[in-house]
Amino acid sequence: MAADLTFVKTDPAPLEAAGLRWLADAGARVPEIVSDEPGRLVLQRIPSGRLDAAGEEELGRMLAGMHAAGAPRFGSIPASGRFFVGRCELQSPEGDDWNAYYLEHRCLPLARRVGLEAVVEAVRVDAPVEPVARVHGDLWSGNVLADARGRPWLIDPAAYGGHREMDLAMLDLFGHIPPRTAAAYEEVAPFADGWRARIPLWQLFPLLVHAVLFGGGYLHQAHDLAVRLAR
Repeated sequence: MAADLTFVKTDPAPLEAAGLRWLADAGARVPEIVSDEPGRLVLQRIPSGRLDAAGEEELGRMLAGMHAAGAPRFGSIPASGRFFVGRCELQSPEGDDWNAYYLEHRCLPLARRVGLEAVVEAVRVDAPVEPVARVHGDLWSGNVLADARGRPWLIDPAAYGGHREMDLAMLDLFGHIPPRTAAAYEEVAPFADGWRARIPLWQLFPLLVHAVLFGGGYLHQAHDLAVRLAR
């Protein structure tokens, strides 16, 4: 593939390529991996465009199918190696109870790094039981690209087996969930009752990631959200 048609990452996350392949296996549209070497990942370059109405709907269907592909257990990752969300490394042991897993293995390890363990321990997690979903893991709006035809592409995953609402909550945190995306998703795989009310709960995790990486306002946001979510 010609150089002008590729994008080179010189410091990719250790599992980024494996995550892209894992999501592609579940039907997600991701850039082609041209080459994958330690410290260097060459990807297909996506011609820049704008997500149109059809693209927003396709994103919803794509996410629904990707999530439905599942994973062995909560916390399962696409290959052996070090797990990162952005630049934040995190252990990802496997488990079978998402409500317990979310606090124990996602939120609390980060809360301890920034002095928020006590307030985060009091957060109540009581989501409906669902199958393990294959999640992107870092689905903020900047990781959803649109090509010149208005179609959606997913990039920079931190993929693992998790709760499907996590991806929607992340999309809403640093952007918004397009109404057409939510409607198309629900046509394929209806959400459990109360999913929108749970969005702040799932946003606690990425806010803690940002608190670890950047501190400042993110630390205050994570603290205040945890207080609101406490029992």
